[in-house]
Amino acid sequence: MPQRNETDRRSGDMNSKPVTSPANVSPTKRGEDWVHNSDNSIQHNRNDAGLTNEDQTKPDNQGKTRSTRSQSLVQLLKWFVQDQWFLIVFAILILVSSQVQVPAAQQRIKRTVITYLSVSIIFFINGCTLPTKILIENYFRWKVHAFVQLQCYLVTSAATFAIVSLCATNPNFMDPWLLVGLLFVGSAPTTMSSNVVMTRQAHGNTALTVVQSVLGQFLCPFLTPIILQMYLSSGAWYTKVLVNGDNYGELYRRVFKQLGLSLFMPMFVGQVVRYFYPKECDLVFFSWKMAKLSSISLLLLLWQTFDQAFGSGAFAGLKPSNVVFLVFLSISFYFLWLGICFVASIVWLPKKDVIACCYCTPAKAVALVVPLTSVMYLNVSVVEQSKLQIPVILYQAFQVAIGGVLTILFRKWVRPEELAEQREHRACAPQS
Repeated sequence: MPQRNETDRRSGDMNSKPVTSPANVSPTKRGEDWVHNSDNSIQHNRNDAGLTNEDQTKPDNQGKTRSTRSQSLVQLLKWFVQDQWFLIVFAILILVSSQVQVPAAQQRIKRTVITYLSVSIIFFINGCTLPTKILIENYFRWKVHAFVQLQCYLVTSAATFAIVSLCATNPNFMDPWLLVGLLFVGSAPTTMSSNVVMTRQAHGNTALTVVQSVLGQFLCPFLTPIILQMYLSSGAWYTKVLVNGDNYGELYRRVFKQLGLSLFMPMFVGQVVRYFYPKECDLVFFSWKMAKLSSISLLLLLWQTFDQAFGSGAFAGLKPSNVVFLVFLSISFYFLWLGICFVASIVWLPKKDVIACCYCTPAKAVALVVPLTSVMYLNVSVVEQSKLQIPVILYQAFQVAIGGVLTILFRKWVRPEELAEQREHRACAPQS
């Protein structure tokens, strides 16, 4: 048989190759132009463009990533609003009080009503929520009491006097009334409202904070005037603006009246209510979360303080450099006193007691500093008294703001200990 040439053989091979139609193409075969599915035309265009499967899934993955990040951001924002609503409302109240104030004729009535009412609510709730046995046990911890009160009155005042002495080297730098106001801040006792609320939010030993607040307020009329007089007798130029008064009987009357009506009596009534209705107290203040009324009362107390400050024109006439420096000093003082207390207490106290001490030592009571400025010294005008109170007011704003943020860190720090206590309680429950 004649042998076919190369050209005929190639032509025959091509003619003998079966022709495949689109119906015979496998749907899963890679590299084909025709794919039998509902999106065959879209897939055909993607193959023509040279896109791989990985390239096709990139936009979908990017969209899912963006969606996940958005959801995480929303969840974080929601958590922050729920956890730190106190600070958000506090900032709004400062903004409102700077624009609108209660008329001057009603300032005294507003201050009296809100001060007594707010503090009374806070300590009534403490009385209803704290077991009497725990309160009594904390009252007998005299070593912790001495530790906290020595820091509140001596350590903080000594540090403040050192810094004020440095600031007073240039008489043209700071207003003398502001320097004296800083000494009032350092010599003031621990507050009786914000530290209790913050300790509860940070899962610290609230009973210990309550006891420290009561002791600090009780010692204030006796210790604060003596400490202030000790520092102001140095003869520095900024002390020449003061004229000492001797009406300490009025100071004692006012302070102990406030302590009795807004602290001791509500606390006692709350303890009586808890003694007869313990389950109802837990239901109302914990299950129904009515303990948040303490935070609301504290916000009301802070609002009236700033309303009075802006209404009296305390910030008018001050040099901007002095205000900025006071802000810097307020933040520095708080972290300095907090750091000293934390380092000194962590070596010998449990974590919850450390939290209580850290909210007692740096916190200062505005409610007692204000009457001190009006009783201890004579011939102090309204403007000068407002200047005395500016360092106290600014410090209070930052102690509340920083203390609110620290509740997050303290809760995280004490969480392992709380989980261990819960596991131990569950392990002992079947045996009891």
